[in-house]
Amino acid sequence: MVLKDGWPVSTPEEQGLDVSTLDAVYKNAEQLDNIYSLLIVKNGYLIGERYFNGQNAFMANPTASVTNGVTSALAGIALRENYISGLDQKMMEFFPEIARQTLDSRKSGITIRHILQMRSGYPWEEFNGYLMILFSSSQWIPFLQEFPLTGDPGTRFGYSNLTTHIMGIIIARAAHTSLLSFAKTYLFNPLNIAAPCWPVDSVGYYYGDGDICLTPRNMAKIGQLYLKNGVYNGVQIIPAEWISASLRTYSPTTYSTEIFTNIHRLGYGYLWWSGESGNHHYNFAWGNGGQSIMIIQDLNMVIVTTAAQQSVLGDVAWQKTKAVMELVGGFICRI
Repeated sequence: MVLKDGWPVSTPEEQGLDVSTLDAVYKNAEQLDNIYSLLIVKNGYLIGERYFNGQNAFMANPTASVTNGVTSALAGIALRENYISGLDQKMMEFFPEIARQTLDSRKSGITIRHILQMRSGYPWEEFNGYLMILFSSSQWIPFLQEFPLTGDPGTRFGYSNLTTHIMGIIIARAAHTSLLSFAKTYLFNPLNIAAPCWPVDSVGYYYGDGDICLTPRNMAKIGQLYLKNGVYNGVQIIPAEWISASLRTYSPTTYSTEIFTNIHRLGYGYLWWSGESGNHHYNFAWGNGGQSIMIIQDLNMVIVTTAAQQSVLGDVAWQKTKAVMELVGGFICRI
């Protein structure tokens, strides 16, 4: 059977997965009051799809920082189309209004590569007290000047919402169009998917760091595209070499300690996380609340979760996010 949106459907048994393992993860998912969906794709077939807490297959909710995976894909396409000259092109080339101001000289050396690797030197906002400052403003470009660097560019990992949004602005400025228009032309239309909402900042730039709205099935299409080295329906949408480069681990140590029980060795590529559960290494886009697109190459599998977004700070919010991630990590461990 093939669904109207193009997804072929199969059973776990036909794709070599024990149905009891699938039943167990869905039973556990039912206990979570914040999860919206859990989709499992194996060998290109949708073998598991359930919705929770009033959601259904046609609801497209904000995906938080899962958006980073889309921004990464668009950066690779912008490079292929020669809108961006290379990964070592300087960030400040795209922001002459900032470059003319007095800056920490190190900021002039920040490259697109540094941004994609989250190694720009800008603050890890959650741990350096800048998160509320950032999210309380609708104009982030001035923070390129105002936020101090907490390290030399390229030296260490530090998760930055600011620079991921800046990456989206770079793509838009380089291509002389909006990020949404660029995405429709080069990614969404070829995949036959839509983003019914995507917030913009006060000057009209779509947020490269978060809250693009996608249905879970469309998130799974993006995961499947990465699993198949950028090819969809026989068309090379994202360069294969970009997929490979994006999913490589450049920062094998991100957090100073293990933050999950079922997901270990959290690393980072080009706006994609990496981790290990059981015997499986995989890559994933990860957003607030426990939203994710997980690409498990050795299992030929994509897993998608969507969930209610949580308050950015606080232990209760983190425990809800963590519960969804542990659910999927535990499932991968058992395969």
